[in-house]
Amino acid sequence: MNKAAFVSTSISLEQVRQFVEERIVPRASEMDREQCIPPEVFKEMAAAGLFGLSIPKRYGGTEADYSLLGTLHEELGRGFASVQNACTVFGMVCKPLIRFGNDEQKEKWLPRIAAGEIIPAIAITEPHVGSDIARLETTAALENDQIILNGTKKYITLGQIADLFLVFARLNGRGIAVLVEKETPGLSISPLPGLMGLRGNMIAELRFDNCALSSSQLIGKVGYGFTHIANYALDEGRYTTACGSVGLAQACLEHSLSYANERTQFGEPLRKHQLVQKMLSEMITETKAAHELCAAAGRMREIGDPSAITDTLTAKYYASKAAVHAADHALQIHGASGCVHGNPVERFYRDAKIMEIIEGTSQMHEIQIARTFCL
Repeated sequence: MNKAAFVSTSISLEQVRQFVEERIVPRASEMDREQCIPPEVFKEMAAAGLFGLSIPKRYGGTEADYSLLGTLHEELGRGFASVQNACTVFGMVCKPLIRFGNDEQKEKWLPRIAAGEIIPAIAITEPHVGSDIARLETTAALENDQIILNGTKKYITLGQIADLFLVFARLNGRGIAVLVEKETPGLSISPLPGLMGLRGNMIAELRFDNCALSSSQLIGKVGYGFTHIANYALDEGRYTTACGSVGLAQACLEHSLSYANERTQFGEPLRKHQLVQKMLSEMITETKAAHELCAAAGRMREIGDPSAITDTLTAKYYASKAAVHAADHALQIHGASGCVHGNPVERFYRDAKIMEIIEGTSQMHEIQIARTFCL
């Protein structure tokens, strides 16, 4: 029986907000401490339709437009950044599969991903080249109508539990993207615990030792892997990461406002101290500005405007920096109590910094944004 029939094919901001408040926020500290998102949480997320956000309804998805997708990721980021980033990974696999995959591949994988039967992951990053797509070292070779894969991928989100990997490699110097199942002979997976932030992401290192794949596992055309598919996936990831960063900044602000109202220092509430007011005003302004940049990028993405790529870069660049700034202020406002492991603010501080690194560092975005306007 197809479990997709039991999964919601519609979704709203109110539903996700309630789900986050009731099912994610109370568990966030435990998931951070245990460095995992438990299977039961994944089942609840699938039932709520969160795994089908980027999947058309004909494949069992919830098919959110970019405006709704952005606000939903804000809510997820406000609840727990690792959960939000997991949903980003689902989108980074599903969107390229929808655009570049053939009908057979879409029919085989998308309904099962939407239903939570299959956990996907995207494998770009490598030990020596990071996410420099043009210099990836993982290789593929053609032997007797098979694709033989060799190489190593590192820091792969959900890598410890994923059933299906979208892997990028070089075939005779040309980029390819292939789908690799977890049980493929020659694939070994090593957990990488101890990440500073996004500790629920269950990252792993993947090693491919003469993994034999059939031609049916190739996504798109040979030569499309880097220039089309990987860039398309990263663009998708930057948008939802930007929106998740807004949610994380909002969480920092909400906790800081609450603490500033409750905490008394030197005979008066923290909210009456002018320097605390300054930090709060910066957090409010930057969070609102980041939200508007994400909303603008979402509108351009929805209509397919060519400027959407640069708007998305700008939104991700600013929103991730705003999250870091908000987390820094939140920690300063909370003082010593905010530095204790288990306090949400301490987790926000660690998670926010990772947002400036994933899907392209802030420094990469600075170069890309400047080059766009300087040409």
